[in-house]
Amino acid sequence: MIPARFAPVLFGLILSGLMSCIVTCIATVKEIGLGPETFASWMGAWSISWPVAFAVVLVMAPLTRRLVALLVRPEA
Repeated sequence: MIPARFAPVLFGLILSGLMSCIVTCIATVKEIGLGPETFASWMGAWSISWPVAFAVVLVMAPLTRRLVALLVRPEA
């Protein structure tokens, strides 16, 4: 098991992986259609986009949390 202090990083890793996987799949299929080269192109796009998405999630998560805190009313 991974120590709890790494939970935010693990969350970002999993979330960025899933989101970039889905988005690159949709973009790849839209661009080249379904065919024998689709999977390889998709994996190529995903292998580049996942590290970028992970870095963006790590940087933007604290800013996003602050923005959400400004936009929601505390529960009474």
